[in-house]
Amino acid sequence: MTPAPHPDNPPNLVLIGYRATGKTSVGSRLAEILHRPFVDLDQVLVAEAGRPIVEIVAAGGWAEFRRLEKELAARYRHRRGLVLATGGGVVLDPDNVAALRENGVIIWLTADPDIIQARLGQDQPRDANRPSLTGSDTIGEVTQVLKQRYPLYQAAARLIVDTTDRSIEQVVDLVLTALRKEANLGG
Repeated sequence: MTPAPHPDNPPNLVLIGYRATGKTSVGSRLAEILHRPFVDLDQVLVAEAGRPIVEIVAAGGWAEFRRLEKELAARYRHRRGLVLATGGGVVLDPDNVAALRENGVIIWLTADPDIIQARLGQDQPRDANRPSLTGSDTIGEVTQVLKQRYPLYQAAARLIVDTTDRSIEQVVDLVLTALRKEANLGG
């Protein structure tokens, strides 16, 4: 059994899930409440690449984006005390999951496909930086991609929180309650 981390250096809270499930919004609020740094790994990737995801994918395909994502996940494997929001496809590579799990509690934020589609629809056109994952339109591909990723999210997650029809504050409360319950159970 792994010894409990020192309270001054808690494990990361790692938010996974499909696009538009609230990883960035919930993550930044969790970080604020817990007085931890918040890191959106997609934003770090974009800043380091010097170009948006849509341009990375256009130039090198999804394989190039996934390579950069894997390098980033590996760099964060030894960091602690952060709240991390990941890209929706981080679970496609088991090495990413292992790296993020090493010093983190992985929390899967879910939502009904209809809600995800509605949220994506609200984001467009302002969020033109979300390239298609399947070659079809971003909103239309939700069900197909969720079906593929569902078992990967489920296998990676230590905690699962549904964001469907919930405010950011409600989701944050659910995450904090689940973390407290797990801590009390010695999880």
